[in-house]
Amino acid sequence: MIFVRSLQPVSAEDVTDKMKLKQVREILNAEVIAGEDLLSKEATMGCGADLMSDVLAYGKPGSLLLTGLTNQQVVRTAEMADLVAVCFVRGKRPDAETVKMAKSHGLPLLWTKVPMFESCGRLYKQGLVGVSEYEE
Repeated sequence: MIFVRSLQPVSAEDVTDKMKLKQVREILNAEVIAGEDLLSKEATMGCGADLMSDVLAYGKPGSLLLTGLTNQQVVRTAEMADLVAVCFVRGKRPDAETVKMAKSHGLPLLWTKVPMFESCGRLYKQGLVGVSEYEE
């Protein structure tokens, strides 16, 4: 059976399916590499991108970023865009300096071997909307 979701925008008041980072960890079989104590934070929506310019242009505050980019620019972008957390996909791990920077900013980092497309699909299937579906 195939389910098709409407791509009609939803308002902030209509979003009831925020997803706790703990749920993200379970759905993606992810490892927490920073912010283990912050897994009760909630993502309002998801954003998958490797271009940080796209995150700055299209990302929205409260988003979970899924990316294969592992450098410090990801943490800087997450801070600027007020993202709730970053999940590194495709088994790509950030270096120690990037993890240290994230910890100093209180930014949770997760890591999964699952590819980006499948990671986004799993989260979407479980109710996390995309940024294009969310209107403030």
